[in-house]
Amino acid sequence: MSKKSKADDKADIPVEEKLKALYELQQIDSKIDKIRTVRGELPLEVRDLEDAVAGLETRVQNLNDELKAMEDGIVDKKNVMKDAAAAIKKYEGQQNKVRNNREYDSITKEIEFQNLEIQLSEKRIKEFKANIVTKKEIIEISEKELKERKTDLKHKVSELEDIVAETQKEEEGLIKKSKSAQSMIEDRLLNAYTRLRNNAKNGLAVVTVQRDACGGCFNKIPPQRQLDIRTHKKIIVCEHCGRILVDAEIDPDYVAPVPVIVPGKKESKKEKAKA
Repeated sequence: MSKKSKADDKADIPVEEKLKALYELQQIDSKIDKIRTVRGELPLEVRDLEDAVAGLETRVQNLNDELKAMEDGIVDKKNVMKDAAAAIKKYEGQQNKVRNNREYDSITKEIEFQNLEIQLSEKRIKEFKANIVTKKEIIEISEKELKERKTDLKHKVSELEDIVAETQKEEEGLIKKSKSAQSMIEDRLLNAYTRLRNNAKNGLAVVTVQRDACGGCFNKIPPQRQLDIRTHKKIIVCEHCGRILVDAEIDPDYVAPVPVIVPGKKESKKEKAKA
């Protein structure tokens, strides 16, 4: 005879034990959810701030590169003006030595061209200087914003690290317990449990019956269905939300409510039957 697989062993576990394992897993996972809720939106805020800082750093770097290019442009244009002035001086000297009108006109055109180069360079330098003033203002604003974002990021990271430090050990222990509890549940049930948890806003896949209603969606549960739930003979889900239903007594820490007896009042047959 072949040995039974682990999956077969899990399938042979009584339904009541499966329900207890599912309920225990839910309690562990809910504690993990609570720890992560304490962190709230901090991880997302840190990530958004990191992206904002990276974006601003790139922007400031690009602005500084543009500023440097304009400053270099001014230097280039000044060199052009210097070269043009030297050329004009040279051409003016040559004008005194021309032998005919054609040479004179040619040199005159060269002098006019160099003067135009000087005028154009002066215009470009003025444009560069005006743009540099504007660019420096933008850089100043961007650097101020970058500094503020870095300060915000530092505070948020510190806050997140403090919270993680406080809860990390507990969370790691609960994660180990969760994995251990999962190992006791067959894959089919575990997949259904995981799917339910992912679809539920509060992460509840296994809920108890509370005041004759589902502890997840709070819809009323018929008496016969409640009786089936209490017998632990099969896994029953809520007809409305699909969550796995268990009775409160499945909790190891469950304490049955003590009936209140009013002095002088006789118990009805219905109350006696319940007792």
